[in-house]
Amino acid sequence: MKAVVFEQFGRAPTVQTVPDPTPPADGVVVKVEATGLCRSDWHGWMGHDPDIVLPHVPGHELAGTIVAVGKAVRRWRVGQRVTVPFVAGCGHCRECAGGNQQICEQQFQPGFTGWGSFAEFVALDFADTNLVELPESLDSATAASLGCRFATSFRAVVDQARVRAGDWVAVHGCGGVGLSAVMIASAVGANVVAVDLSDDKLAFARELGAVATVNAAVEKDVVAAVRDLTGGGAAVSLDALGHPVTAINSIRNLRRRGRHIQVGLLLGDQARPPIPMDRVIAYELEILGSHGMQAHRYQAMFEMIATGKLAPQRLIGNRIGLDEAPAALMAMDRFDGVGISVVTRF
Repeated sequence: MKAVVFEQFGRAPTVQTVPDPTPPADGVVVKVEATGLCRSDWHGWMGHDPDIVLPHVPGHELAGTIVAVGKAVRRWRVGQRVTVPFVAGCGHCRECAGGNQQICEQQFQPGFTGWGSFAEFVALDFADTNLVELPESLDSATAASLGCRFATSFRAVVDQARVRAGDWVAVHGCGGVGLSAVMIASAVGANVVAVDLSDDKLAFARELGAVATVNAAVEKDVVAAVRDLTGGGAAVSLDALGHPVTAINSIRNLRRRGRHIQVGLLLGDQARPPIPMDRVIAYELEILGSHGMQAHRYQAMFEMIATGKLAPQRLIGNRIGLDEAPAALMAMDRFDGVGISVVTRF
């Protein structure tokens, strides 16, 4: 099969011909029909993820059709269209037993702990616990775009942040994660303030439901601007980018008893930013992480898509070929363009 492979961290990946995968006993092989490009893939390529063993095939947002099934798999058959959360739970540990597969103690992550979906085929472990059958109405490119950013934002907004109609919600960073969060929070009735450095991204955030925007490249005091727009501070604030500045701004722009949700990854030398703990204590703030979404929660997201409350297809910016993926991956740190890039040609 053809696959994007990098053999050294930070060195240009190439499209190579590599052996087709075979299904593990508890897994399947999926013919990839679409796969999203995510900044997490860029972090992996840069060497920020200790689980990656070289040489490596990245890619963790995918949709496709099952072409081979392991001998221990009971729920799935060849020919079914599926996707999978980027964190696949083992199905046996304490967290999986409690329904929290997204923080499984022995998790499998395509594109990180194993070879990923920047390829014609991908092998997926723990199929019975993690595969999600796709509705016939959902095309593969849209389904792939759900796999990390949109699903992660759905759980962050709906489950972790417990956003309610009428809440003021600040979203820091209008990349794929942030724009997804804007759409989802707006869909549940929240008033969203979007924060970014790009006027184009902020304009798109308004199209997706944001009622106000703050350009952090122009505004000298982002925290004050958000607090002014929200009448004293946001009830919920998400750092959808993953940077010390956005994380701290997200905490500081909360009203009393507000909730900060850290969605964007802080890795490398940015992994441990200083936290304004005096504000956390004085305002009785909640600080929560959000790490993917369980397979069993996809149906709630699918139902909102089916009714038209959510339209994740609007977030797809570019559809590219596998041969274009290496350059697109290396450019992810520049945050160019609006929306999500998806590989749809193999």
